[in-house]
This record gives sequence, C-alpha cells and structure tokens, in this order.
Amino acid sequence: MSKPNILIFMVDQLNGTLFPDGPADWLHAPNLKALAKRSVRFANTYTASPLCAPGRASFMSGLLPSSTRVYDNAAEFASDIPTYAHHLRRAGYHTCLSGKMHFVGPDQMHGFEERLTTDIYPADFGWTPDYRKPGKRIDWWYHNMGSVTGAGVAEITNQLEYDDEVAYQAGRKLYDLSRGGDDRPWCMTVSFTHPHDPYVARKRYWDLYEDSEHLLPDVPSFEYEDHDPHAKRIFDANDWRNFKITDQDIRRSRRAYFANISYLDAKIGELLQVLEDTHQEAVILFVSDHGDMLGERGLWFKMCFYEGSARVPLMMALPGVDAQTITAPVSTIDVCPTLCDLAGVSLAEVAHWTTGESLVPLTEGGERTNPVAMEYAAEASYAPLVSLRYGPWKYNRCTLDPDQLFNLDNDRHELNNLAEDPAHQGTLQTLRAKSEARWDLDTFDAQVRESQARRWIVYEALRNGAYFPWDYQPLQRASERYMRNHMDLNILEDSQRFPRGE
Repeated sequence: MSKPNILIFMVDQLNGTLFPDGPADWLHAPNLKALAKRSVRFANTYTASPLCAPGRASFMSGLLPSSTRVYDNAAEFASDIPTYAHHLRRAGYHTCLSGKMHFVGPDQMHGFEERLTTDIYPADFGWTPDYRKPGKRIDWWYHNMGSVTGAGVAEITNQLEYDDEVAYQAGRKLYDLSRGGDDRPWCMTVSFTHPHDPYVARKRYWDLYEDSEHLLPDVPSFEYEDHDPHAKRIFDANDWRNFKITDQDIRRSRRAYFANISYLDAKIGELLQVLEDTHQEAVILFVSDHGDMLGERGLWFKMCFYEGSARVPLMMALPGVDAQTITAPVSTIDVCPTLCDLAGVSLAEVAHWTTGESLVPLTEGGERTNPVAMEYAAEASYAPLVSLRYGPWKYNRCTLDPDQLFNLDNDRHELNNLAEDPAHQGTLQTLRAKSEARWDLDTFDAQVRESQARRWIVYEALRNGAYFPWDYQPLQRASERYMRNHMDLNILEDSQRFPRGE
C-alpha cells in the first residue's frame, strides 16, 4: 500500500521495563503478545518528557517540550505546530482520535478531522506549576500517595468509564471505515488513560494476579535522605509525609496496575478483532506516553528520568516487514516522522526544526547514532532537567543538582552514579559537551518561568465572570445516523452493512 491505513494504540503511564521484548511472559496480555510476535519491537524507547501533556505533544509533533513550549500539564499546545495528524491529513488521510491526548488550549483537534470523545483531563491553565514558589504543593491537583493507599477493586471508576467509551467509539468508527463511505486512507489514534493511577481494577482482571511473584519492586524504598535531590522533590510533591505506605499497599497497587494492563489488552483485542472481521489492513503501532515507577526506590508515578518513569513500550506491526527486536535507544518523538515516512509524506519543509528521526531505516538494518534526548520542567521540578541516552549511558543534568551518569548495561536499576568516578570522566565530559551544545539551561529556565507567570494571570482572569471552557465537546450528528426522512431506506441499509448484501 502506498498510503497504508494506520491504527495507533496509545496507553498512559505504562512502564517500558515490563516490555523488554513485548509484554513480559508473566503478564496476562494475550492480544499484545500476539501483536508483538508480528511487530518490530523497540526495546529501549524513551518518552520525550515523563508527564502526560508534554509527552503527548512531543509524540504528536516530533519536537521536545523546549520547542513545543508544552512544559507541563497546563501549557498550551500552539495551533501552528504541525502534528502527524496535520501531515497525514494534508496528504489525503482521514485522521481521527478516540480518547485522551491532553491538549491544553482552545485548539482541541491539532490536525484530527474527527474526535470521538471528550478528553479526561482539563484543557485550561489550572494545573500550572510555579517556579516562584519552590516546594509549595498545589493540593487540589498535585499527585499524592492516596493512589497507593487506596488501591483495590472496583467495577466502575472515572477512568474505567472513560476507557470503556474510548473503546466503544473506536470500534464503531472501525466498522464505519469498513463500509466504504470514504475512499481515503485513514489514521486512527485510540488513546486510553489506563494503566495510569489510581490503582483500581475490575475483579476479573485483579484475580489474574493473585499469585503473581512481581507484587513487590526489585529495589525497595530507602531513606529519604539517601535519595538524589530531584527524587526528594518528587517525594515532597507527592505529600509522602502524610501517608504511611505498607507492603500491602504496594502489593495492591502493583496488582491493580498489572490488572489494568490486562484490561487494556482485552480492549485492544476487541478492536483488532473488528479490524480482522472487516478485512481491513493497517499499520498498527502500540506506545505509551511515559512510564510509572511502581514503588521502585519508593518512587511512584513519573516525573523523573529513571527507567520506570522514562522508558515506554513501542511496537509496530508493518505489513510485509518481518518481526524483529531493535535495541538501539529511540524516542517517542520519532513516531511523527516514522508515520510520515510510512505514508510517503515529506517533512522537508519542517526538517530544520523537527527533532525526531524516522524509525523505518532501523527496521531495514540501519543504525542510530544520535543520542535520545529527554526534558522535564513540570511539577516537582524547580528548574528544568535534561537527559541524554547514548549507547549504554544515561546522563542527567540540572543546574540545581549534581550530574548523574549511569551505565544501564551494568546497572539497570541506576543505583551507581558514575559522574564522580575518575574512571568515567571521559564519558562524562563527552556527554556533558553534547548536552551543553543542545541546551542552554538558563535560557530554558527563563522561558519556563515566563510561560508559568503568564498562564497564572490568564487563568485567574478567565475564572472571573462568565467562564467558557476549552474542553472538547463531542457532537453527534443525530440526523445523519440510523434512519431519517431525507434518506433512501434501501440505499441506507445496504451501505451500512459489511459485507454488502448479494
């Protein structure tokens, strides 16, 4: 196919270390395991930023947060930044989104021609951090450890209700696409909010992990004073002093998290079955926006560059391309140029500012030589943090903190910071030079502070008087569905059937 159909499954906060080469053997994920067997699996994929909105804006645009200016979960994603939805739509694709993308600002489409659901998170500036007040918790929206102490079983939650709708609307759309009313190729993004906390799952999936051997982290919590400075900031932002976390809390949280992976697996399996039943062929991509520490080192959620938070799964099933594993580090910002490459869309007009690289050459035996870059400038930070993943190395830098240098081949839990080891000063200096060539941290910090200050003023102003929310309001064209008096019954019934009647 010169312009293949494309089906993207995005999940939220899925730890990539659980997908070393597809789902870990012990995960109950038969549909994702079947998908992995026919996919190119990128075993070392990293988010552009370990937080929802910045990670997703980067995934869609191929740009780091310092370029998108989506620094945190309340920063506007500007309408003039092209996304893969823009590029593909311009090339003749029908582009559609079912589910979450956490767009902040009045543009709630960003190139999607159609959006089937509202979002699950707010589109305004209300979640803006404030570097002017380091250490101050914004209690009504910052994470706290209640997600851990409240873990357990429920048959319906805010998030389950949302993802049930995401899957339903996506399935209905796949049936619509099969009925031939639109001859264009399509790119459909199905974006779930699980397994993002709170750690609550339906009993039938919870029961799958009753005897799991993975309910405690490999690296248990250690004393607050022994953590690095940014980890301490995360503990403080998560209000850790007001919660007592027990081993039972940890077991229940991880069990619910694993259960929700199985819940997602079932939803994805249903949609893949619709694709198969309607004889539609598509490139299938599976990815997450960032990971979850899941209690490793005592840390939860994301917001840091440790593997649990920053590493994500990425699998692509490509018609005519053999399944394989690629171990070279890659990034979620590579998705946008990869989709354009697969669709035959040139990025020449924007190549001088697009940061991501197409992954297609890697599937054909090519090599990756550039470092993978990450940025973080949101809650729990008091100044931007940046990271480079290069070969076996990860190098983290922040003006407030000592450098960090880890060799992931020898130290997968990142317990041995080599930045002050005399034997590794050559590597440190090389990576520091690469980092300094890419980032002026003082300028980055000033840009973030300016953005935050502007948004605090705008948000407070817009909340005075009449308020018109930016949240996406999905509309149904009721008069164009089912049977209406301007429709020919015979034509309608035949056109809405797959396969068509004799």
